[in-house]
Amino acid sequence: MTDSITLTGLAVRANHGVFDFERENGQTFVIDVTVWLDLAPAAAGDALLATVHYGELAEAVHHAVASDPVDLIETVAERVARVALSFAGVERVRATVHKPDAPIAVPFGDVAVTVERDRAWAGLAESDGPVGRRREPAPDELRSTGREGAAS
Repeated sequence: MTDSITLTGLAVRANHGVFDFERENGQTFVIDVTVWLDLAPAAAGDALLATVHYGELAEAVHHAVASDPVDLIETVAERVARVALSFAGVERVRATVHKPDAPIAVPFGDVAVTVERDRAWAGLAESDGPVGRRREPAPDELRSTGREGAAS
């Protein structure tokens, strides 16, 4: 599939990270997400319901990143991918999580993790609902165990 929708620069304040101060103080994460789906039906009928509503995608990704702190941005990136794939019609996703304020001792511009996933990875069939309608993931699909023994 060559059609895609891209959302870039979604800033989310969250408490992910390995260090206690990251968990306590939080920091800004910046998310880029591209979803691949067939946009021809939406274009032909000028129909919002035949595509992914990028406002709803942005809100769903924001919520997924802001919730349930984890140690690694790799985990956050897979969470974003799973959320994006929960929108019916999305065949593939590329999710990048930037951590511009990562605790790195030398000057740097950015650090980011990118994952690419498809419906098979997420365990979703191609016909999981009409295009544009979001299938709510089960809680265990989004939840990640945080650090073992970490205080809340």
